[in-house]
Amino acid sequence: MIGRSGNPTLNDNTFEHTKGYGSTERMTIEGTVNKAFIMLAILLGGAFVTWSMYFNGHNVLPLAIGGGICGFVLALIISFKPTASPYLVPLYAALEGIFLGGISANYESAYQGITLQAALLTMCVFIALLLAYKTRIIKATENFKLGVFAATAGIALIYLLSFILGMFGVTVPYLHDNSLIGIGISLVIVIVAALNLVLDFDFIEKGAEQGAPKHMEWYGAFGLMVTLVWLYLEMLRLLSKIASRD
Repeated sequence: MIGRSGNPTLNDNTFEHTKGYGSTERMTIEGTVNKAFIMLAILLGGAFVTWSMYFNGHNVLPLAIGGGICGFVLALIISFKPTASPYLVPLYAALEGIFLGGISANYESAYQGITLQAALLTMCVFIALLLAYKTRIIKATENFKLGVFAATAGIALIYLLSFILGMFGVTVPYLHDNSLIGIGISLVIVIVAALNLVLDFDFIEKGAEQGAPKHMEWYGAFGLMVTLVWLYLEMLRLLSKIASRD
């Protein structure tokens, strides 16, 4: 059975829903990696657009928010309709890039060099966890999956609560401030986001082993990109909290 992934786009039933399509082409790890690189290139292209507009004096906030909302809606559609992944995932990458470009430019204007630091740290964490997974230093056991899944769900609920309370002018203590406790909370969230990568690696590997349809390469790359974007954003938040204390 496919293992549980903390990533909501990659769950136990994803590959079950794809059975019976009769495709002779099957999902491979190499194919998924190639699709992930294509998504990354598209995302960076979208990010460059809003980044350039921001530093040329344009107000990119509406564009970034629009990209974020449309990207979220598209992610939901992809999650419920994996067969549409080859057509919708590239568009999702472009929208997410537009969103990230605006957010990153805003952070960069406040703390020079922070986006490069966050990107490098995200890349280093990705490579380190990939090596740890391939060498089986870290194993995606059922208890490990359950723990990461529970922690991820808890974080999602906290963010949802923070959003709802924020509409009424109420803030969740420590979540957004730069106190030592606030920095500690961000560090824990970064760790949980990073551990989701291990679950994603395991999920994609098992999907390839079980001969999932070819279009699931796009879906697997999509799930991996969701985790990487989350990890990058949390890196930005953590670094900005640390920088604001100087």
